[in-house]
Amino acid sequence: MKNKLALLTAAALCLGLAGCGAAPAATSSDTATTTAPTAGNADTVSVVSTIFPSYDWAKEIVGETEGVDLTLLIDNGVDLHSYEPSVEDIAKISTADVFIYVGGESDGWVDDVLAQATNPDMVVINMMDVLADDIKEEEIVEGMEAEEEEEGEEEEEGEEEEVEYDEHVWLSLNNAEELVRAIQSALSKVDADHTAGYEANANAYITELQALDTEYKTCVSNAKRDTFLFADRFPFRYLAEDYNLNYYAAFVGCSADTEASFETVAFLANKVDELQLPVILTIETSDGKLA
Repeated sequence: MKNKLALLTAAALCLGLAGCGAAPAATSSDTATTTAPTAGNADTVSVVSTIFPSYDWAKEIVGETEGVDLTLLIDNGVDLHSYEPSVEDIAKISTADVFIYVGGESDGWVDDVLAQATNPDMVVINMMDVLADDIKEEEIVEGMEAEEEEEGEEEEEGEEEEVEYDEHVWLSLNNAEELVRAIQSALSKVDADHTAGYEANANAYITELQALDTEYKTCVSNAKRDTFLFADRFPFRYLAEDYNLNYYAAFVGCSADTEASFETVAFLANKVDELQLPVILTIETSDGKLA
């Protein structure tokens, strides 16, 4: 039991499905790059994304198109839930032609930044708005710790509880396909001369996403288990629902809590034994990467 607790409190990822928990569309370096570095040129199309997945999708859609400047705001190792834009970030957003952000509770700063934007023709993509009815509410499953209300946030009697939605919308191949289309449409709107190229690149990339989805389905159908366990905040709600998988976790995906109670750790450790789940230990290194 002691060894299992050590693994779990080190944020072990216990998967019942080998190879089925990878994030989709993460095929490039996390370092922001620029296509045709002509910043400051009026003919340059500026695309700013808060997170890597949408940045990478835009990069795939742009392809070899010249005159498109791509910017990734949230660097590798920076937590989406605690990110605050710098003055430089705000300036980049203000003049962007296309701005892409998740749209969840963690992006509460966006409205104020957009109110100061100097480009009146900016096309803004709120990923959660694009997906609309496909957005999932956060849920508490067996053994998971409910997030405690912060001081001053206690609900008054008769007041309805505010619904909280899972922000990790990019961890679904189905969502990715829809979001790629939205980015393609935005690029075509601000750069109509390259519409055909954007559409061709988007179609090719979506074909790859659909092929990966088929691989996931095959993996799930051939797997001995349909349950996986995450000893931390659980980001894979969308992926789990896409493939009808069961899960256990310490916290919901956007929880502010990071240290599980002894009871939660013990519950998860017992589930490892009960379900005979293989254990994969992941350790976060100083540069924010998992090893």
